Amino acid sequence: MSFSSAALSQAPSPAGPPATGEPWWKSAVVYQIYPRSFADSDGDGIGDIAGITGRLDYLARLGVDVLWLSPVYPSPHADNGYDISDYQDIDPVFGTLEDFDALLAAAHDRGMRLVMDLVVNHTSDEHPWFRESRDGGPGSAKRDWYWWRPARPGMEPGTPGAEPNNWASWFSGPAWTFDEASGEYYLHTFARKQPDLNWENPEVRQAVHAMMRWWLDRGVDGFRMDVINLISKDPALPDGRVPEGARYGDGHPFYVCGPRIHEFLAEMHREVFAGRGERLLTVGEMPGVTVEEARRFTDPARAELDMVFQFEHVGLDAGPGGKFDPRPLRLTDLKASLARWQTGLNETGWNSLYWNNHDQPRVVSRFGDDSPAHRVRSATLLATVLHLHRGTPYVYQGEELGMANAPFAAIEDFRDIESLNHHREAVTAGEDPARVMAALRARSRDNARTPMQWDAGPHAGFTTGRPWIGVNPDHTEVNAAAQLDDPESVFHHYRRLIALRHSEPAVVHGDFRLLAPEDERVYAFLRRHADSGTELLVAANFGAEPTAFPLPEGWSGARTLIANVPGDPLPPAGSLPLGPWEARVLTRRLP
Repeated sequence: MSFSSAALSQAPSPAGPPATGEPWWKSAVVYQIYPRSFADSDGDGIGDIAGITGRLDYLARLGVDVLWLSPVYPSPHADNGYDISDYQDIDPVFGTLEDFDALLAAAHDRGMRLVMDLVVNHTSDEHPWFRESRDGGPGSAKRDWYWWRPARPGMEPGTPGAEPNNWASWFSGPAWTFDEASGEYYLHTFARKQPDLNWENPEVRQAVHAMMRWWLDRGVDGFRMDVINLISKDPALPDGRVPEGARYGDGHPFYVCGPRIHEFLAEMHREVFAGRGERLLTVGEMPGVTVEEARRFTDPARAELDMVFQFEHVGLDAGPGGKFDPRPLRLTDLKASLARWQTGLNETGWNSLYWNNHDQPRVVSRFGDDSPAHRVRSATLLATVLHLHRGTPYVYQGEELGMANAPFAAIEDFRDIESLNHHREAVTAGEDPARVMAALRARSRDNARTPMQWDAGPHAGFTTGRPWIGVNPDHTEVNAAAQLDDPESVFHHYRRLIALRHSEPAVVHGDFRLLAPEDERVYAFLRRHADSGTELLVAANFGAEPTAFPLPEGWSGARTLIANVPGDPLPPAGSLPLGPWEARVLTRRLP
């Protein structure tokens, strides 16, 4: 890959305090670790905290500023740790609190911050809070810590249709489970073993705030907050509209960005974060959030969150049947979506930038081309486009290597509860099993959860034991060891992009203007930063056929700042030739 600035060839350094006085996290890059699949230190086939600590030098070499850990708390792992049974400890499968403290200290020694995953929309049904709520019956002191309701009037409790309302669970089936011992139902917007906390109860909020302070006092640098915009429900719990062909109703209007969500987050900020200085990062994962809502959540004057994760762009390839009804992505839709968020949060608020995470399939297989001919080029193009937007980029483990979706052969190869539930319901309903499997291969969350590919050896160097989920067989070609010493690798292109964010104010603070919004092949935009006098032009060919992009006035002869093609491209004249999956970033001084 090409880069013209000598500074970009040096080892990236973590983002320090910005000279502009802006928050540090605007020039930072976050790396998400899924601990179960990152690195196994003890040979039991499951990644652990000591394994992460042993790989910190790799992450420091990449140049990232923040590590975000998916949950490492005690859990029965019905949803791979997003069902927490103890908020103030470490699951033995991952290690101990002492292991965690050692990881935190080692990350800080290398100039990296560490952010925990906070899951407080729901707990595990094995959490002591829920056990007391359930086992004590309607008279329990913690009964109101969760959403308990009787059957519908006139309906026999425990029979189909007797649920308190008709809401569907995100993980298939109804959002209510009947408890025979107490004769009532409890709400779980996700899995049956993930009962929702009742944030209307101030005791719940106080307990959550105390737990968060405990982790911050331990030295943690902030939280990524799982589905945090679902914590406020309409207390009336009304029925939702039943979509055509569906068995259950859509409850989203009654708990997505619910009636008290801003109040709850402002209270959290006052009780947990206020007065702790500028070192912390707060990120809210928010399915269904709109640009207008995100502007309010991330407005510094409102003191709620630093940034949000939105899902609009990763829903563009879903068909009428949802995520397991995939359709090809239209580039014009992707450009329109990302540009809407760029402009919508330009004056107030801040964007999170991501392609991948633990819930999304691998982007090189999804929006790129994972064939041997184009995997490297399309992976680096996608990285270039994302990292040159305005916002804080997130790199999901293995993304920096161009890891791809796995070729799951049978349903027995999957581990994800969402995928397994969908397969069971769809096949039972009469759908073609082959079609269901094809959709799972394309969209299952397990695509992101196959082990990190460290080398070409057994189990990709992830473990000396039997991995909890199968390793992608392409690890013999796609792995860290093969890329670390290859300057043309996906890994080193990510290093250069991260270094560019640390050094070029136009990347962090420049405004954004989309070019050629109707072009079906080229994604192009401008980043302009008046204070530094710099303007950048990003152009990327999303396809395997060569093309050319007509340059705006004044860009002929512009210098290439960074590109994903070998060599040093000549300055363009009139139009910018782009080969298959080629991305180039041009730079010029403002007129």
